[in-house]
Amino acid sequence: MTRVCFVSRVRPDRLDEYRARHAAVWPEMLEALRDTGWRDYSLYLAPDGLLVGHLETDDYAAAQEAMTRTAVNPRWQAEMAAFFVDDGNPDEGFQVLDEVFHLEDQLRAAGLPTTPSTARSPHADPDRAADDAAPRPTTTDPARLEDLA
Repeated sequence: MTRVCFVSRVRPDRLDEYRARHAAVWPEMLEALRDTGWRDYSLYLAPDGLLVGHLETDDYAAAQEAMTRTAVNPRWQAEMAAFFVDDGNPDEGFQVLDEVFHLEDQLRAAGLPTTPSTARSPHADPDRAADDAAPRPTTTDPARLEDLA
């Protein structure tokens, strides 16, 4: 299994419409992604148009190539092209990033468990115990995105 992260850039004047289109992706496109090996696929959009994608797949090149053979992908890419800063098919313009850290891989390499122990860590701050139960904002939380900008 390979983890893939990529970036691209959405036109700042089209962010709301881009979000709306991705809130209701065509079922045929969802099935094509699933059937061609895209798993745990997420997109993140910053207020300035920076788009970050992350997925897991057995073979990214094979998954991309399989998508080019689907009937739906050319239609979807044609619809999406107007949203992106760069010309061409959006799925061909992704800049793939090198993974430099993965917690579970490093825990395994160090011979450590990848899941928390049931006992509190000696490094935990006892004053934060109440905070640990509170939900934390995610990067999809608009208020949190503003903090990250």
